Amino acid sequence: MIFNKEEIIKHFGLEPLEFEGGYYKQTYIKSEGENIVSTCIYYLLTDDTKSILHRLKNDEIYHFYLGDPVQLTILGQNSKNIILGNNIFDGEQLQFVVRAREWQGSCLIKGGKWALLGTTMAPGFKLEDFELGIKEKLMIEYPKFSNEIKNLS
Repeated sequence: MIFNKEEIIKHFGLEPLEFEGGYYKQTYIKSEGENIVSTCIYYLLTDDTKSILHRLKNDEIYHFYLGDPVQLTILGQNSKNIILGNNIFDGEQLQFVVRAREWQGSCLIKGGKWALLGTTMAPGFKLEDFELGIKEKLMIEYPKFSNEIKNLS
């Protein structure tokens, strides 16, 4: 069965992720007192959205569920592009860990319509731990990734 992005958004009750791009729904949160121990979300990228470059204070684990392949760009000590998707025998990955303080951004591979992902964090996501990338600074620091930075800013 083939789904479209509107069906996925409706089925999972996804909302626009205004400050980053894409659509999301938090599916799990574990708190102990004032500490957020762990969080999970569904995250949908569409042909008209992207996850703009940002970084977090903690590791974030991506899970690929359904849809078209996604290019995840990582900028840091080991800068690289990862393809999340279900074609595992061609190097696509079902799961990937973005390390704390690494810059990350993602978009569909050209021609894709949508991709449903999940992310898990422990400690959990807190908005104050989220930092948007500044295109000009990233272009200077990571010149080999200038195309990706332009696309994900």
